[in-house]
Amino acid sequence: MAKISFKPGNMLYPLPVVMVSVADQTGRTNMITVAWAGTICTNPPMVSISVRPSRYSHHMIMETGEFVINLTTEELAYAADYCGVRSGKEVDKWKETKLTPVKSDLVKAPCIAESPVNIECRVVRTEQLGSHDLFVAEVAAVHVDDRYMDEKGCFHLESARPIVYNHGEYYAIGKRLGKFGFSVQKKP
Repeated sequence: MAKISFKPGNMLYPLPVVMVSVADQTGRTNMITVAWAGTICTNPPMVSISVRPSRYSHHMIMETGEFVINLTTEELAYAADYCGVRSGKEVDKWKETKLTPVKSDLVKAPCIAESPVNIECRVVRTEQLGSHDLFVAEVAAVHVDDRYMDEKGCFHLESARPIVYNHGEYYAIGKRLGKFGFSVQKKP
């Protein structure tokens, strides 16, 4: 098997597909789809997203220092794509996608009711990197859809059928291969 050299670029795939909801100081809201998002710290719980300064939602994050990361599912794939290719400056994405804004507990930006997980975030640092600005944020609150909770209080995100983004395309997540530590687990 031979390797082919590519020019330096972002080939870290697949990525989570998240819809980030935002609000400005006047209360106007918007949603933007972001594939460059991730967990960066456990204690305190922190995440990051990268957004182009030219995107309509960017100024809202800069104004309020807040946003909500909303996880996406197969059912939300169309809305996620729409929110990534249309500008909130030109269309009301809530109306066009028929998604429901729900008041957050701690931040101005609303949660998306149809999302199985909503992560309320407060920006602690912004890094201007070039094409994108990196927003490093502390998690202020998390909400999960009770439809995916079992009787023992365990959350089953896999039942919501989350999606990933892979080199320009959206994919459903496949079958379970193991759990953390399965490679060293003792056989019964």
